[in-house]
Amino acid sequence: MIPAGTLSVRPGSVASPPASDPDVLRALFWLGLFFLAAAAIAYGATVQDGIAIPRDGAGLVVGRDFLNIWMYGRAAALPDPGYWYDIASYQNALTALLGSGYPGQSWSAPPSLMLFTAPFGQMPYLAALACWTLLGVTLFTGVLYRARFNTTSLVALLASPAAVFCAISGQSALMIAAMLIVILQQLDRRPVLAGVLIGCLTLKPQLVVLFPVMLAASGRWRVFIAAAVTALAIAGVTAALFGTQVWVDFIERGLPTQWVVLQAADHVAAPFYPSLYVNLRGFGLAAPVALTVQAMAGLAAAMLVWRVFRAHRDADPRILAALFLAASATAMPSLASSDTLALTVAALALLRGGLLDPSGRLLVQLLYWLPLLQLGLGQIHVPGPGLVAPAFALYLAVRLRPQGSPALQPV
Repeated sequence: MIPAGTLSVRPGSVASPPASDPDVLRALFWLGLFFLAAAAIAYGATVQDGIAIPRDGAGLVVGRDFLNIWMYGRAAALPDPGYWYDIASYQNALTALLGSGYPGQSWSAPPSLMLFTAPFGQMPYLAALACWTLLGVTLFTGVLYRARFNTTSLVALLASPAAVFCAISGQSALMIAAMLIVILQQLDRRPVLAGVLIGCLTLKPQLVVLFPVMLAASGRWRVFIAAAVTALAIAGVTAALFGTQVWVDFIERGLPTQWVVLQAADHVAAPFYPSLYVNLRGFGLAAPVALTVQAMAGLAAAMLVWRVFRAHRDADPRILAALFLAASATAMPSLASSDTLALTVAALALLRGGLLDPSGRLLVQLLYWLPLLQLGLGQIHVPGPGLVAPAFALYLAVRLRPQGSPALQPV
């Protein structure tokens, strides 16, 4: 079972953690705060003010990826909301808004995103960005507080590179991490709620690719059905409000755009995507070869999830949550740095619980700093960060096996 409190640490529920665990947490707390301050100062110094939507040193608007989210909200009010799936049409719209020469953007998310972003699209950009960021921080903090994370862990997570990169890029990782935590907490206690939230996560489909495997392996059919019904309902409501053509445009134009972006990952996304695929592309492998390796890793991750959740459903829920999130990260070819936030939360929950040996504590620290590792090594095309999540998943699986019982005992 993965009951409420999956990622919480209740007093007396485990043995007292070794002295090194709180030491590592305190180090992450202080180093995280230092990183947060340094990142805020460095990024703030590059912002060019005095224009309607300020730009940063890279020539991108503040909020970066939130621009696409905001444009989905604006598209909800258009007579032909799928028009911007055409790359040239979308770039023309950005030129009309921001002037010529703005770096190319892709518009390739499912059209159901418009259901949730429509309110933000009716606001001025900066006001929408502020509301979006505040909502993400509030949801993330509230969920961690209810999961009984102490102040040290909470601050360390809010100051983590994954959370900071999320705030800088205007991504949805704070909200998604909060949703994933609630899902993993409520799988057995409130299966319908968990299923509805999984269905909502189909707005970013790569995040839910292993949920069907996990739910089927553990026999959580109520969650499975609730997730499927929710996903179909969202698709149906989208078609009813915006027309069926919007889904046709997404399939014919949006999905191919995703492949174009993925193929260019070696020089577009290398510093910001710590996936196995992007690491291999940066190392020089051709896209088909790298994608084949990524597909094999994804299949291995799915098989690992199937075996673990079939054989160890009653293992420590924190271990299962961390293993599932690490396997999910392994299976994602377009894993953004901010997408590692939920896994970082699960990793720190294990650290707080005293459930790791020295190798595990090292992997947790690598996960915490993974976005920075990718930022540095990705620019010089040195692979390695893409192996951290798979290594953590294998570590947890191996730690489960030799105990002779489903649960991983404290060390």
